[in-house]
Parts: sequence; structure tokens; C-alpha cells
Amino acid sequence: MIAKPDVKPARPWFSAGPTAKRPGYSLGGLPQDLLGRGIRAPEVVERFAHGLRLTRAVLEVPDSHVLLYTPGSDTGAVEAALWGMLGQRPVQVVAFENFGLTWLADVRDHLGLEPEALTAPWGELPDLSRADWSKDVVFPWNGTTSGVRVPDADWIADDREGLAICDATSAAFAMPLPFDKLDVVTFSFQKALGGEAGIGVMVLSPRAVARLDSYRPERPVPKLLRLTDGKGFDRALADGVAINTFSILTIEDWIDALEWAQGIGGLSELVRRTDANFAALADWVERTDWIAFLPERPEIRSTTSVCLKFLDPRVTGLDEAGQKAFVKRFKALLEGEAAVFDMEPHRNAPPGLRLWCGCTVETADVVAATPWLEWAFETAVGEISD
Repeated sequence: MIAKPDVKPARPWFSAGPTAKRPGYSLGGLPQDLLGRGIRAPEVVERFAHGLRLTRAVLEVPDSHVLLYTPGSDTGAVEAALWGMLGQRPVQVVAFENFGLTWLADVRDHLGLEPEALTAPWGELPDLSRADWSKDVVFPWNGTTSGVRVPDADWIADDREGLAICDATSAAFAMPLPFDKLDVVTFSFQKALGGEAGIGVMVLSPRAVARLDSYRPERPVPKLLRLTDGKGFDRALADGVAINTFSILTIEDWIDALEWAQGIGGLSELVRRTDANFAALADWVERTDWIAFLPERPEIRSTTSVCLKFLDPRVTGLDEAGQKAFVKRFKALLEGEAAVFDMEPHRNAPPGLRLWCGCTVETADVVAATPWLEWAFETAVGEISD
């Protein structure tokens, strides 16, 4: 039996959402002077606008694009794009993990459209050469639940007729995003920068704004997803005006994360930190015989939401229910020691491990977590044998 490690991660938070708060975070350090003010108060709208300006600066969004907030985190942002923009052209949905499959079902079953589906098994990508840019194409940049990402943007046509609608919630602030290739980019506060949940962000290219200006879907669009007014795209949204009542404290928390990101060096440093965390975990995976990456191809492995699969026949020989029970015990062992929290995969993903390696995680904590993973595995496997 392997000995219990002596050193724990200083910050043992590895959830894929909400992700770890930034190093040095303090709730008490957030400004509180606007709490309790009306959502339409000029000072509050300006604070929301300030958050958008900081988001643009840190994410290096071109001046040609507009940013706005949506209710409902990344899910709300994606749904606003689907409900408000789709239907003018045929649609393709690239689905290689849980959320891509969700967008596919929504487009087909709730919008009543007939999308072409480009799918792949867990751990793989579809054939991206089949993307048809005469159509609107909906896709995740990084599959939070499968640990798979698109390797680059070469498959996205520069002369596309349709829109490139990209769910980038576990890629933004951790991987460079080519905004010249993307027409709608969505993400949420609670992913890569460890913000609080409930608010999403959309980045719209001029082509996406033109779609909202010119196209009115026949279906009614719920108020919470409505990006237009009587004239087209509601330009007030790009100035910090909220669709509905948002949490001011959540916005202050977001601004705090963005100011931290700016202070440490901006996007390049966020990507560097993410890559260093992934490299530390990858080094452990490569020298550990009972675990492997869910995606077998290195070029498509996510550096943020890292998904792993078991190789040991004592685990793989169990049925699905048995493997899920093993993961549950694995998790309980780690959390009982307050060593590693929230390392389980998404409920719809294959049984295995999932650890967030985004920029708010410290590399030293990734390194410190791996002996605990080994201890928990040996302990849980020993219990199976007994």
C-alpha cells in the first residue's frame, strides 16, 4: 500500500467550473459602494461597461467587435446566439462532447431546424474538413467534458458565407482565440478566470451584428435571450446595459479577476500559466501506468479541462456502474483529506478523472496533487480487491 503523502496542495481546487479563484483572492477586497444600487443607475452601467472594456483588453478583442453580457452564463450566451441568429441559412453543429450535443439537440428539437451533425466519439474530433461554410457552423473550441480542443483555426474559411459560432467558455483566457475567424464567441465568468456564475459574455464580429440587424427569425425569442430592439442589434448592450437584473457583486468579482490578469502580464501570461499547469500534469500522466489522456492525439488535448481515463484492468474490468462507484470513492478519499477537490468527470462523460489546469491554478499545486491521486487510486483499488 502506498503511503499517504505529507504535502497537500496549498489551493486544492481543481473543479472545471466554477474554477479556482485567482491567487490572493479576498471577497472582502471587492468594492461594495454600488451594492444595492439600481441596475440602470449611471454609475452601475458605467461599472458594467468598465468590465467589458477590461475584458476586451485582456482577451485582446479587436475594436471591430462588440462585447455584451447575457443572463445564464455561457449556456445563456450560446442560446442567445442560437435563438436570435439561426434560421437564415442552413446549420452545421460540431458535437464531440456533452455541450456540443446539447446545442445540436436545441437547434433540432427546440428551434425546429434541420442541422447537419458532425460528431465524434468521446476523446476524438470530427473530420473538420467537412465543415461547410456556406452554412452557419456551431462548435465548441474546447470540449470541457471531453478534454478535446480544436487544434487551430485553419479549418475555418476566411471567405465563409455563414457565421462561425464558437462556444469558447473553457478556452477563453487560456488559449489564443483568432477573432478574425470567429463571428460569435461565448464564455462565462466562472471558467478560466474563476469568476462567479450566472453571467455570460458574447463577442460579436461585424458579420454577427449585421445578422442581428437584418434577420428576424419567425419564432418568438424570449426576453432573456433577445439581443435586438425594434431597429436591429440593441447597441445599448455593448455599453454595459443589462438584459435583466445582474448581480453587481458578481461584476465586481469579474473586474477583480480581470485586473489580476492585467497585473500579471495579460493574455500571454495567462496562456503561459495554463500551459505550465498542463505540462506538469502531463508529465505525471506519461510516467503513470494506470492513467492516460482520454484524447489519444496530443494535438487535440485540452490544456484547461484535462480529462483522463483509467487503464488498470481492475478498474476497466468493472461495468459502468462499478467504474462510476470507483470514481465516487476516489473522490471521497481525496476530499476527506482536503487534498484535491472536484476531480470527477462530467456526469455524462466516461468514468475517469478531470482536473482543471487553467491560469488561476498554481503549478506547484498540480505537482502536489499527483501523489494524492496515486494514493487515492491504490487505496480505492485495494478496497476493490478486498
